[in-house]
Amino acid sequence: MVTAPRRQKIRIGDLLVQNRVISEAQLEAALAEQKKSGRKLGRVLVDLGLVDEDQLLKFLSKQLDIPLIDLKHFKFNPETVRLLPETHARRYRAMVLNASAADVLVGMADPTDIFGYDEITRILQKPLRLALVREADLLRAIDIVYRRTEEISNLAEELGEELAEGDYDLAQLVAEEGAVDAPVVKLLQSMFEDAVQVNASDIHIEPDENLLRIRQRIDGVLHEQIIEGRRVASALVTRLKLMSGLDISEKRLPQDGRFSIRVKDRSIDVRVATMPIQFGESVVLRLLDQSNNLLELGKLGMPEEMRKRFEHLIQLPYGMVMVTGPTGSGKTTTLYAALNFINKSDIKIISVEDPIEYRLSRINQVQVYARIGLDFTRVLRNALRQDPDVIMVGEVRDHETAEIALRAAMTGHLVLSTVHTNDAITTVSRLLDMGAEGYLIAAGLRAVVAQRLVRRICDACMATAKLDANQLAWLKSVAPAAQIARMQFHHGQGCTYCNGTGYRGRIGVYELLELDEALTDALRRSNSSEFAQLAQQKKDFRPFVLCALDYAAGGITSVEEAMRIASGIEKYVDELPAAQPAAGN
Repeated sequence: MVTAPRRQKIRIGDLLVQNRVISEAQLEAALAEQKKSGRKLGRVLVDLGLVDEDQLLKFLSKQLDIPLIDLKHFKFNPETVRLLPETHARRYRAMVLNASAADVLVGMADPTDIFGYDEITRILQKPLRLALVREADLLRAIDIVYRRTEEISNLAEELGEELAEGDYDLAQLVAEEGAVDAPVVKLLQSMFEDAVQVNASDIHIEPDENLLRIRQRIDGVLHEQIIEGRRVASALVTRLKLMSGLDISEKRLPQDGRFSIRVKDRSIDVRVATMPIQFGESVVLRLLDQSNNLLELGKLGMPEEMRKRFEHLIQLPYGMVMVTGPTGSGKTTTLYAALNFINKSDIKIISVEDPIEYRLSRINQVQVYARIGLDFTRVLRNALRQDPDVIMVGEVRDHETAEIALRAAMTGHLVLSTVHTNDAITTVSRLLDMGAEGYLIAAGLRAVVAQRLVRRICDACMATAKLDANQLAWLKSVAPAAQIARMQFHHGQGCTYCNGTGYRGRIGVYELLELDEALTDALRRSNSSEFAQLAQQKKDFRPFVLCALDYAAGGITSVEEAMRIASGIEKYVDELPAAQPAAGN
């Protein structure tokens, strides 16, 4: 047994007063607040504004003669970190940063915590070397490093062993809602907790011949975990079917359902979609966090000038504003943010959705249910009799829905809707292809917002990028060489915070096309080629390519991501106006 060298108790407040960082009166006020709140004295001093956090950390590092380590740029070894169990890491605000045969380097948010120091020494059974770390960065690192992938594998193995015994009643397992200790329930709980922890939007459960794949979509990219043995999959699928009210005996046809769960004090709506595949049933779970407040328009990433134009458009008394983009481009988020912006007591809003993703107070949300004939068209017709000011149509999919929505926009209603197209200009062609008359589109449509999502460079591992020949060639096709030469581009090197991807989080890339007299005249004649040519020449129309380039030049995203966004719309590149340099470049 290792006995920790006895550490002398240090009083932070007295040290700060002695070094004239704070006064006696300020210390007394902070101690009084600490007594009421129970928080650490250092946190109280920072929250009261009596000392700057960076100043406090540097002071403590010098006084305690220990290094101050920035966890944002620290390369973690997950196996080393897990030498200290997660419960103790959170309790004592500590993390193992390095380990050798002689001792262990531990980062602590409060190195003066003698009890924590003694307990960590007892657990690790080695002498400690301490480092000071910022508490917020420490908690963030704990969330990232203590992933549940190993726990998921262990629970799956346990479940597989029980299923292999042959005398285990699977139907009883999945039917016993109260059996919280059943391996399948623990496995699902760990899967959901891990997904919420890393902000995954979807979980894919895919049985193969001799294994089970569990994949999470994080920032638009799938991350895979392999679990040996296929028997686990049927138990998971059956439990999920029961939770979402689906038929557990039907394995030949796709089924859709939903349920709600609470994960870490967060309310999550889960949309379930099953599909029969070669080795069983594949299940995709879409996670919708109802605990998160709806995004405000100002937080979507829309350029300020464009956002002000969009805000003006969605406050017009009538007309149609469409949001377009491929699947998973954030259209629904933009529409909900727009509804949130205009949702006031004197405006009646009806939304027709399939499915309803987020519940909004004061808005009459209608769920489409095609199986009983409650489709977009039928709901739209009846919605117009409900005296609405604003109608939100989840998606325009066919001629009849498009025509009703456009006529509603002409008769005194503001209509917001989405459609699947690649950019703003081709949206009109899509409506014409659906069979909507050109004169109807010209009379009803006010503007089109097209959007994509690009991944943000991880700020913890951002570095200056060295561009390859392909990237340089693309840049030269978009903007003048002299302008590009003044820009500096970045990329993510990959770290623990971003799971080695170099990216963390996403931001929208937008283009806004407002219809003017020349464009509506082309539409009345159903001349889509003339419409496209005039749209490209509009001075206030700024396409995806240039918006993505601004983000790359501003260090928000990489050139690689900007090129991915521009893929498929190169036909406009030669006719684009010059890109504007990002602020600070």
